[in-house]
Amino acid sequence: MSERNTVVRSLNDLGLAAWFGGTLAGAVGINGAAADVPDRGQRLRVANAGWARWTPVNLVAIGAHLVGSTGLLLGNKGRTATQKGVGGASVAKTVLTGAALAATAYSRVLGKKLEKAEPAPVEGGTSPASDTPQEAATAQKQLAVVQWVIPALTAAMIVVDAVHGELQRPSQSVTGILAKPAKLLGLND
Repeated sequence: MSERNTVVRSLNDLGLAAWFGGTLAGAVGINGAAADVPDRGQRLRVANAGWARWTPVNLVAIGAHLVGSTGLLLGNKGRTATQKGVGGASVAKTVLTGAALAATAYSRVLGKKLEKAEPAPVEGGTSPASDTPQEAATAQKQLAVVQWVIPALTAAMIVVDAVHGELQRPSQSVTGILAKPAKLLGLND
């Protein structure tokens, strides 16, 4: 039986990288570039078209990450239960993943509102103009925040994955595995 998790680790890492990178590029590139369109009534359309192209790719990336992350958790369930720090890091990543999924879903809801608002005049993809209809302006203001929340949460997930990697070092594994029984026996306080 192989102790390698190359396929699921690759799905985890590549999916998360695309999720993080795509949303960061969208916030900077797609939403930012929409402001460069001379016709204010077409700016929202340009931003929406960019996000519509990214959405299916993002869905695949998120799915790949979830499959890979679940596979890693199952492949390391013994370490998760016995090694100090692994369970806590796994809980942290699960919470961050849930929050990132919720933020991503909410951003899609906001994006759908903006699609319906076309061809509303706007300053940029997430910047309303003084004459932007109220519902679209509200969605843009909310999206202006959420567009940064998603890369922040996915970046935090990348950091937790780095912690998981560090916990797999032989020096960390042995010490971490022995720490729980030692604590139960009252050998380390």
